[in-house]
Amino acid sequence: MTIKKIIIIAAIALSTGLTNSRPAAARDHNTYKSLEKFADVINLLEKDYVEPINPDKLIQGAIKGMIASLDPHSSYMTAENFKDLQIETNGSFSGIGIEITIKNGGLVIVSPIEGTPAYQQGLKAGDRIIKINGIYTKDMDMMAAVKLLRGKRGTKVTISIYRRGWPKLRKFTITRDVIPLHSVKSKILEPGYAYLRITSFQAKTTKDTLRALKRLSKQGPLKGLILDLRNNPGGLLEQATGIADIFMDKGIIVSTKGRLADQNMVYRAHQGAVSYDFPIIVLINGGSASASEIVAGALQDSRRALILGVQSFGKGSVQTVFPLNNGAGLRLTTARYYTPSGRSIQAKGVTPDIIVPLLQDHANGGARTFIREKDLKHHMKNDNKTDRGSGTKSPVNARDNQLNAALKILEGLPVLKKPAI
Repeated sequence: MTIKKIIIIAAIALSTGLTNSRPAAARDHNTYKSLEKFADVINLLEKDYVEPINPDKLIQGAIKGMIASLDPHSSYMTAENFKDLQIETNGSFSGIGIEITIKNGGLVIVSPIEGTPAYQQGLKAGDRIIKINGIYTKDMDMMAAVKLLRGKRGTKVTISIYRRGWPKLRKFTITRDVIPLHSVKSKILEPGYAYLRITSFQAKTTKDTLRALKRLSKQGPLKGLILDLRNNPGGLLEQATGIADIFMDKGIIVSTKGRLADQNMVYRAHQGAVSYDFPIIVLINGGSASASEIVAGALQDSRRALILGVQSFGKGSVQTVFPLNNGAGLRLTTARYYTPSGRSIQAKGVTPDIIVPLLQDHANGGARTFIREKDLKHHMKNDNKTDRGSGTKSPVNARDNQLNAALKILEGLPVLKKPAI
């Protein structure tokens, strides 16, 4: 049986199972005609292309292209890529420690993960990766780039970076290492005032945060907390809601809305074993994305915390991972999420209550440029007609930085009461 016949049979089977708002007859006809056209192209490639074609490789390429045309966060994963994803969220992996995305066919760093080789080498959000080991990344599939960047611990990878303000590319030779599973760091800044940094939202982030708070509380009653989500690229939705739930006793944390009823969900806070009523300031920047924005938006809307920093990345969509045959997987955008007040931050981001640019971002004569969701090709539009204001600007002098500003404000707040929700 030829590939064309197989695809036509699949088209008939597929069209009978599709459900959406269009009339069934028109839907079935359009789906069948489109797949028949696809089968014709494959048939021509099989017969007339200059070299023999591996049908499986051709179909895989078509699937990747189809998914890539939807939005920047949906992707097809081979069995190897799918396995890596599972390890990444539940265990550890070896690499350089960056979150990447694609803009205009090129690779861009969303955020380096703190404490990793990439972070230690000075890579920054917004850096463009032009080459990996001498291979140009223009129009490279993101999963292919991930595969090149990862490798055994102790091995090296050379990447060529362009950064705004640099006259030419710079090469960074980075030694791969195990990317740490622990995503929570904490310390006491001053008596009674704690600092808690979450670098990403992994399987144990909520438990690790609770342990950190317990440990910090043993050093004396906490008067205030700085929750640092800067350059946190996101992670697991349930961990983001878990973190917000620690500091909220009731009310909506986040809601999701998709095409299907089972994608419409509301996550609510509940009274925990320990109630934390101290003031909180959350630090965000352009590298704070997805799950970070869920936490910041929930604490901001519930008036549980002040948000300080600069506008966040603006990824307000939910991805669901579907396992496929032969170990492959599909990461598909299935819903948008909304903050407690009902606003979507998709392609907008979270606007801080107090805007304080980072001092280092003004080096080399200008503010640092972050790549945000709204800059990405095929990004979903924001479907909200309302949004928060632009925030209250806080004057910054040459010696200020976000952490020091947050601490000064925190010390000046006698009490930041939780509102009645």
